[in-house]
Amino acid sequence: MLNQALDEPLADAPKKPGLIATQKKALRTRMRKQRKALTVRQQKIATLNLMKQLNRSRLLLRYTYIALYLGNDGELNPEPLIPLLLARKKKIYLPVIHPLIKHRLCFCEFNARTKLQTNRFGIKEPSFSLSKKMDRQHLSLVLLPLVAFDVKGNRVGMGGGFYDRSFAYKHKSAGNKPRLFGLAHAFQEQPSLPTESWDVALDGILTDKRFYRFKGN
Repeated sequence: MLNQALDEPLADAPKKPGLIATQKKALRTRMRKQRKALTVRQQKIATLNLMKQLNRSRLLLRYTYIALYLGNDGELNPEPLIPLLLARKKKIYLPVIHPLIKHRLCFCEFNARTKLQTNRFGIKEPSFSLSKKMDRQHLSLVLLPLVAFDVKGNRVGMGGGFYDRSFAYKHKSAGNKPRLFGLAHAFQEQPSLPTESWDVALDGILTDKRFYRFKGN
């Protein structure tokens, strides 16, 4: 059920899966298998190395209103960053599946008192009705998950299109806030990725081994 929901194409995509959709689905299957094969120790080491890359990038010093995610499905997990960011007086937001707008995210404030609930994909998130929300255009930095990426700033996600729809306005001007930085294990890098018109490019990528900042961002 989860895999089927996440592999649904965008609403404005052709109903019959084309070559790009087929390529992305095969890539998701392969990358997710690799991610989930990581041991607990390997994941902890990857997270520690991610924190080193973030410190070197100085992104966390530059921005105040920061959205990130809680790791799931073998994703590189930024959750250990949260206490550090809160101690630095940063405002933290987590993505929440919008209950009223299909395939959209909203961003709800998270702190030590926030109670989490499980959404339909088995991912923890704040309560939509009980949380303080931040307009996505007022966020300064979003650290988002991905399944695969290339060094041109292209990203393949889980297939639900939530991030692409939520930040589609950035197609008009890539400089619009927030800055979008993907987080990934180094092995998720691909030589190139198939892209579609609705894919939103990233400003950069942080892996457990490297920091990529793309031209013009």
